[in-house]
Amino acid sequence: MSKITIRYFAAAAAAAGCEQESWERPQTLAGLRSELIDSYGPEMAQVLRAGSFLINGVVRRDAGELGSAENLTVDVLPPFAGG
Repeated sequence: MSKITIRYFAAAAAAAGCEQESWERPQTLAGLRSELIDSYGPEMAQVLRAGSFLINGVVRRDAGELGSAENLTVDVLPPFAGG
């Protein structure tokens, strides 16, 4: 299994206790979401309920495959106020 870079922003960084880390690459976004909640608990679950993911710069909210890009970066974004 290859590695991915996960970057956390705002409340997601607070929940994870860091701004960036490297993880073994799960097959799906749903798998990653589940692993994040298992690792960081209810605080991360709350962020992920209304937040979104950027996968190599593309917004994703579905549970599909993460894709086949060799260097995968996943940004975990909390909901942002304002507009």
